[in-house]
Amino acid sequence: MLTTAAGERFVRTPDERFESLVDFPYAPRYVEVDGFRVAYIDEGPPDAHPIVLLHGEPAWSYLYRRMLPPLLAAGFRCIAPDLIGFGRSDKPVDRASYTYDRHVAWLQEFLDTIDLDDGASLFAQDWGGLLGLRVVAERPGRFEYVAVGNTALPTGASAGPGFDAWLAFSQSDAFDDVGALFGRAVVARSLTGDEIRGYDAPFPDRTYLAGAIAFPALVPITPAHESVEANRAAWAALEARRAPFLTLWCPDDPVLGHLAEEFIDRIPGAADQPHRSLRPGGHFVQDDRGEDIAAALIEWLPPSAGAVTSGGRVPDDDADQRA
Repeated sequence: MLTTAAGERFVRTPDERFESLVDFPYAPRYVEVDGFRVAYIDEGPPDAHPIVLLHGEPAWSYLYRRMLPPLLAAGFRCIAPDLIGFGRSDKPVDRASYTYDRHVAWLQEFLDTIDLDDGASLFAQDWGGLLGLRVVAERPGRFEYVAVGNTALPTGASAGPGFDAWLAFSQSDAFDDVGALFGRAVVARSLTGDEIRGYDAPFPDRTYLAGAIAFPALVPITPAHESVEANRAAWAALEARRAPFLTLWCPDDPVLGHLAEEFIDRIPGAADQPHRSLRPGGHFVQDDRGEDIAAALIEWLPPSAGAVTSGGRVPDDDADQRA
């Protein structure tokens, strides 16, 4: 067990757990945020247009292994951090260490520490959206092009029965095998044993799962939750935002599949954008439809510095365009 200078206890997943990951050859980089080591991937030309890729719960940057090759081939710079509590990043062991607002602050500090220029692009899913959209709202100019998939920004009301079921499961003793969870949740194809082990790699035992267990209970789905007012303020900023905003969504996700239209209807920058509804697919859109999402982003984003994007259309039989 390790301890920060401020006295917070944490664990650090042994490096050997991440050896020989299938389809994930990217070397991690590390920075310190609030006394914790944060791991991230930073691939592609340093002067190219940057895309920040934010994972959710209980994933890590490994979730982007199907999107990274086409985005990098198109000439973009791809930055994919592991949130504190996940992946190769340090994992506080006390649930009290995890709060919604603190994770927003940690993400802000991470982006400042790596000297990310304003005007970057963002793709965020699940908790990546809960955090990333707060940054979008609170730091105007940080991101110009913003795309989201299967996420939410609740303000004190239920996110639906699918989320309620997930919340109950996540707080039970049955939630102890992250790899098996992904094996069930990815529906467009069957994960290999190596892929399941890749998702399970950050969590050698339950000591490492404090963040994964804490996160679902932090989603502000009742008026008593912390961060309700902060999320309402974020929505007010998003409802005034005219910069490009895109949804790339799997509507058959039983947890958040019904929420795409809320973003399209409420955010002015979403008007007349090439929103896509992807089938088949479930909650973890990056794994179910990673190449299709990357292709849609390549079509939509500005060309990378020094590169001409070639991209490729999402096949018409796999995606419906919505405006």
